[in-house]
Amino acid sequence: MRLLRRIVETSTQLIGRLKRNQRKSIPSQFSPVKVNLGCGLAVTTGWVNIDGSLNALVSTLPRPLHRLAYRLTGASRYYSEDEYCRLLRDHYFIHHDLAHSIPLADGVADFVYSSHFLEHLFRKDGEKLLAESFRVLKPGGTVRVVVPDLAYALSLYSAGEKEKMLLDNFFVEDDDSYYARHKYMYDFAMLEDALTRAGFHDIRRCEFRKGHTPDLADLDNRPDESLFVEATR
Repeated sequence: MRLLRRIVETSTQLIGRLKRNQRKSIPSQFSPVKVNLGCGLAVTTGWVNIDGSLNALVSTLPRPLHRLAYRLTGASRYYSEDEYCRLLRDHYFIHHDLAHSIPLADGVADFVYSSHFLEHLFRKDGEKLLAESFRVLKPGGTVRVVVPDLAYALSLYSAGEKEKMLLDNFFVEDDDSYYARHKYMYDFAMLEDALTRAGFHDIRRCEFRKGHTPDLADLDNRPDESLFVEATR
């Protein structure tokens, strides 16, 4: 089963690369336009969810294929089969490899949200994603980026919790999944600098479930280990 999952993941990555230059139109029912990048299955009503996983790829396919996909992903560790199928059925997904681009036109989004995804990109790809977020946002739009806080990870090391720091923050163990691995880390100053280079201003550190971004009660998670940052286009 592990080998089959790796084959499926590799195939999903290849499909994403083939679509790297695509642009999608957002259905008219999404107003304001709220975009959730690298969402996995952490989704809520009224958002455009963009992800490179098998889940997003099969979301528009017939429902029997959702049940097959459930067996080929790690979703069974967190969701029942019925819950998994409901999430795919009731939410809007776009399959895309976000290491290359965001598949939306310029200036279409009011909000961009990304939680515990940026650290899964290499630094140069993370900077590209922030620049792409700036591009797709309307003037005055808000980006909210949530990542594991490097300062928190280092505090674990100082407290002698070295294994927890390494496994939870740097070398995540998840069945050898390429997408699951952490590839870079940020503290506030580093993320602030990256957002500034992307063109954002009014960069501020936020509290858990507090900020200008809507639906944070559904979207924000892991308050103890996370860094919550918002910025304005």
